Amino acid sequence: MHFGDTQYLPVAPPFFMLLVGIVAVLAVLIQLRILQYVYVQLGVSPGTAVYLLLASLIGSYINIPLGTLGSERYLRQEEIIYYFGVPYVAPRISAAPEVILAVNVGGAVIPTVLSIYLLSKNKLWGRGLIAAACVAAVCYAYAEPVRGIGIALPIFVGPLAATLVALLISWRHAAPLAYAGGSLGVLIGADLMNFDKLTRLGAPVLSIGGAGTFDGIFMTGVLSVLLASLIGGLLGRRHESVSAG
Repeated sequence: MHFGDTQYLPVAPPFFMLLVGIVAVLAVLIQLRILQYVYVQLGVSPGTAVYLLLASLIGSYINIPLGTLGSERYLRQEEIIYYFGVPYVAPRISAAPEVILAVNVGGAVIPTVLSIYLLSKNKLWGRGLIAAACVAAVCYAYAEPVRGIGIALPIFVGPLAATLVALLISWRHAAPLAYAGGSLGVLIGADLMNFDKLTRLGAPVLSIGGAGTFDGIFMTGVLSVLLASLIGGLLGRRHESVSAG
């Protein structure tokens, strides 16, 4: 398999454009100062948060090959496979039917680096690991092997689990906990803990953080930005009321 065969969007173009539209809406809300507490709660500026989401979308096209898992038979054409209403892309191949194990830049590399940064900046290592473990357990329970894609997870399982767990652990730090716990939890619970199920799925490329889990990780980032603004606004109003009193 050529290197170019491992590079493809994890979701169908129309759904990918929907995700681009979500980032555009967030950018407009930030310009209107509706989302103005992101830096205080999340640890990055609102503009940086949007750029990171955009970088995740662009990086979702890039898969870094790690090795091969042997070979098997599968279709030699690109097709769209639906799972819980989300259209995923099963890539076509042009060479020997070897199964490539890869890591997705937008769905694994960027979220992992940002999660480590947020946990370090906010000194949330202990609570972050607890959040990631809880989300991983939920994702492991719901993740399923899907032929032609790999391991797939319903799009809102990761984001909702991450948000609820983060609010329970520490609502004041819910935004960074939701992002880190959600991103790492999905990668660990859906992809890594199901590593033994990756063979015999008829997928020429099995990408960690790619098709099947990328959309959930991306939406975790979106909900974290919204959560940061919401909690920041509540804390800001509480501070103003206390000062006025």
